[in-house]
Amino acid sequence: MRYLYSALFYLLVPFLLLRMLLRSRRAPAYRRRLAERFGFFHCPPGLKNEQVIWLHAVSVGETLAAVPLVEKLLERWPDHRLVITTTTPTGSDRVRALFGDRVFHVYSPWDLPGSVQRFMGQVQPQLLVIMETELWPNLLHYAHLQGCRIVLANARMSARSARGYARLHSLTSAMLGSLSQVACQSPEDGERLLDLGLPAQRLHNTGSIKFDIELDAGLRGAALTLREELGNRPILLGSSTHQGEDELILDAFVTAQQAVPTLLCLLVPRHPERFPAVYQLCQSRGLRTARRSLSEEVSAQHQVLLGDTMGELRLLSGVASVCVIGGSFIEHGGQNVLEAAAWGVPVGSGPHMFNFSEITRMLTSAGGMVQLQDAGELATTVRELLLDEARLQAMGAAAAAVVEANRGALARLLSLLEQEL
Repeated sequence: MRYLYSALFYLLVPFLLLRMLLRSRRAPAYRRRLAERFGFFHCPPGLKNEQVIWLHAVSVGETLAAVPLVEKLLERWPDHRLVITTTTPTGSDRVRALFGDRVFHVYSPWDLPGSVQRFMGQVQPQLLVIMETELWPNLLHYAHLQGCRIVLANARMSARSARGYARLHSLTSAMLGSLSQVACQSPEDGERLLDLGLPAQRLHNTGSIKFDIELDAGLRGAALTLREELGNRPILLGSSTHQGEDELILDAFVTAQQAVPTLLCLLVPRHPERFPAVYQLCQSRGLRTARRSLSEEVSAQHQVLLGDTMGELRLLSGVASVCVIGGSFIEHGGQNVLEAAAWGVPVGSGPHMFNFSEITRMLTSAGGMVQLQDAGELATTVRELLLDEARLQAMGAAAAAVVEANRGALARLLSLLEQEL
């Protein structure tokens, strides 16, 4: 099955390259460093003589979730070299901005036998830590063949994803059999992985490390300063929005603004290539819009602040009065709700939160989050929350309490990694 998969992947390479070039029209970084996708890169001198931990995080979300883990790995195993791979330019930018020369970063190779073997030959990792559920047949096969221990960290498996993996049972079973340990976010995720063929003795329900979010004194101070710069106005945050969702949030904002005239909309698109289009959308609607990237002063007359910067979502979440989660009004599966919840900000989402189903259940059950059935409810819900200070405070406190009560997954994950090293 893996041979057939590899043959198909080779046939698709021209189309993958074409897709990269098309994406590079809006995000030029996609056409750069293409050789790394095939396992060709300059390896740091002496890397082959070092003990290597390889951590793979797909994009920005996984990279940010892995920050506490990376810091602990650097602290606990200073004699190991840490290699971090991503698959997207935005993930690459975050790794470099956050860790600099403390880690070696390169793009993860495409899952072709030659590409993976070239990468493994240069890096020769002792341990591979894969964030969430990034399962690739050749990567896992050759890592396992080389004797590398493999840990799937912060693992999740939605019902939708499980159905897809089940259609390729023999391939999925072989991949799961290559894993040394799996640290799952929830018992439900674990049950789905067991049903797909994961050996039971390798499963550990550790919880999500996203609950171990840190809001240090510096970050809290920066949020307080920014809130004052914005005039201490009530703020509706549209967090990590996808195409088609910005319009919904702006509609809700305009409706809510009629009842709360000082309301400011803080709109943060998920992907940087969409920043110009979202700015034009705000302008076309006649909304006076400032851009965060230009450090434009936000006056009382501004209606929208566009969060067109990278790596600031945690800070921006700290100034919100109400947060609406992107990726949930389309069938994407939602984005991380805990950035806002940790600040004690009430959260609203659309119906599609299957990538964060357990976290969503916990927050909604506690009263810290409301999940809407469609976008038609959004404007009414936002307006009602902003006009009910007592409910706003109660929801925020409930959200923060859920985050606080579920910390500790990082320590449990580190314990598993220590066994493998």
